[in-house]
Amino acid sequence: MWKKLLAIGLSLLGLSLVQAEELRVLTHSSFSLSKSLIQKFEQETGIRLRFIEGGDAGETLNKAILTKDAPIADVLYGVDNTFLSRALEAGIFEPYASPEVRNLKSETILDPTLHAIPVDYGYVALNYDKEYFQGRALPRSFAELADPAFARLLVVENPATSSPGLGFLLATIDAFGEDGYLDFWARLRNGGVRVTKGWSEAYFAAFTRYGGDRPIVVSYTTSPAAEVYFSEGKYREPPTGNLLFPKSAFYQVEFVGILKGTKKRKAAERFVDWLLSKEVQEDIPLNMWVFPARRDARLPEVFRFAEIPSEPARVDPEAIRRNRARWIRDWTAVVLKGLDPKDVR
Repeated sequence: MWKKLLAIGLSLLGLSLVQAEELRVLTHSSFSLSKSLIQKFEQETGIRLRFIEGGDAGETLNKAILTKDAPIADVLYGVDNTFLSRALEAGIFEPYASPEVRNLKSETILDPTLHAIPVDYGYVALNYDKEYFQGRALPRSFAELADPAFARLLVVENPATSSPGLGFLLATIDAFGEDGYLDFWARLRNGGVRVTKGWSEAYFAAFTRYGGDRPIVVSYTTSPAAEVYFSEGKYREPPTGNLLFPKSAFYQVEFVGILKGTKKRKAAERFVDWLLSKEVQEDIPLNMWVFPARRDARLPEVFRFAEIPSEPARVDPEAIRRNRARWIRDWTAVVLKGLDPKDVR
């Protein structure tokens, strides 16, 4: 008898899965949440989530824009404030005043129309290898960082191909202004800075912590906390630290938006509400190593090593939209092609 009942149960389960509504979620490659939470959402809502990886944040947005007349997804997660104005100008999102917005930190809400709703935030920052600098001085400002004694110890990511690379470029623009940032980068170039295509190459190949020869790397303020967490008890204190002199860390916010043209509007709203719920927001830090946008979300204990800069760099999303291509082009001319800043301006 029990075998017959089991067979009926499995049959009904299979039928429910077939009938479940599918919601397509386009994300960048760093998106991650606990599988148990995803399964719980699917079981409670009857909505089956299909995640579509779009590459880095810029690539993901490009795919959404190029397919906006025939959307490949219903929801997009991962647009950050360096691409926010571009996404809004392209008109790919539908507005949604989620009831969970009232629980978010007000400073993360950069789009008051709520086409793009903040999910998390973090800080692109300079990390250093504590062992290398034991008994050695650390740079205390951008001016000192550009000195050849430190520039030759630094690895950065190309802002044309890397999100943290772009964040650090924007930090220098906020620090020096348009009239001075290229001179700073020319000093770094002449001092021997290394440029990599992306974060993984910079952190896991060039950084001295992992066998490279550069003890200063552009990463995130949460990276020291991640070093402790993933050491599985080897470290009680981070083997790396953050260099947090004024404007050296760039404030980055990531957003979710319902894609225009979706035929799953109600399901998309439920997903957005769920993403902003306290349970999911508290799951985000140890999966994506960023801070939750929700005010009442508790941080894991290891985040005591994830410092928050007292004077981060911030650049208006509209200014980024207007100037991003030119800033990257000029940076490329000075840093990769070796042109003099005065010939680029």
